[in-house]
Amino acid sequence: MILFWPIAGRRGSLLISDLASICVNCTRSHSSKHWDVKWRKLRAAKVLKIDLPDFDKLRREANMAPDEFRAELKRRGHMPPRQFQDRNILISSTNAIFEAYVPPEGDGLASLISGQGAKQRFTELEKKGKSLLQVRKIRQFEENFDSKEFPDKALEIYVEAHKLLEDIKNNEDRLHELVTEKAYPEMTWKLQDKSFRWKFIESLEPPRVVHVRTTEMMSKENLYAQVTVRFLTKQTLAIYDRFGRLMYGSEKLVKDALEYVVFEKHLADEYGSWRIHGKIIPTWMPSQQPVIRTMRQPNFGPLPEENSEPINANDSETKDKTMTDSTGNLAAA
Repeated sequence: MILFWPIAGRRGSLLISDLASICVNCTRSHSSKHWDVKWRKLRAAKVLKIDLPDFDKLRREANMAPDEFRAELKRRGHMPPRQFQDRNILISSTNAIFEAYVPPEGDGLASLISGQGAKQRFTELEKKGKSLLQVRKIRQFEENFDSKEFPDKALEIYVEAHKLLEDIKNNEDRLHELVTEKAYPEMTWKLQDKSFRWKFIESLEPPRVVHVRTTEMMSKENLYAQVTVRFLTKQTLAIYDRFGRLMYGSEKLVKDALEYVVFEKHLADEYGSWRIHGKIIPTWMPSQQPVIRTMRQPNFGPLPEENSEPINANDSETKDKTMTDSTGNLAAA
């Protein structure tokens, strides 16, 4: 590095002979980088260069009409985007209740001794033949399956799954073990910001199997089984919103609940288990209690005073017309 210093009494730049006396050699300071260059590629690999999206462009495209967006893509030479509406395929469970059980009207209300109760029992015996054939198919995969012992196991699954709904975030993994992929969103719908309180009291009648069906998917060996269990229990249910206000039910009021719960198992899966798949709600069942929702209180403006009366536009026009008519009559008189 060479520095030129001005010298008094001379004009212009310095002579070449004077450079040797004023030449200053500057040394390079120590750098923070490592002296070894073999890590240069690794240091460069730590930096990832990405192309950031143009958010203004995306915002303009979102506000475009479909015709304008299509014309813009045509101007750029791009093909219009294809909308895919494919549905996910799940092998562990089905997506519906096949051959759903139709509960007899008035079930749970008529006594077993009465004529209507005996008629309901006779109707169930007529439908029991097909269920026995389906039980034989289940025993080909599960030898210890017994339709008389299964309701007790189903009741344990039912009670545990509903108790886990009180804390969905921490019990999500266990819930998926007790509930199928179809029933999980139906049971946890709109419970994220709410408090769920449920308690099982007792069974009024022993749970029993009322319907058994099997189905195939893609091949005859890939078999699924659905068992409908009838529950008549006493339970309490209360749902609170995020502010702690009661929305539905009561923790102190005990109610009788008649439910037809469907349990499903993937028989072809060696490690498959019985899980809650859905619930059958008869058409003759009375409607449920409406949900009490919490609304934000509107901010109204100040009310007008009692003495001041609002003046309408129609009243002012009528008043002006009356004054004009009276003036005209006076002038004529």
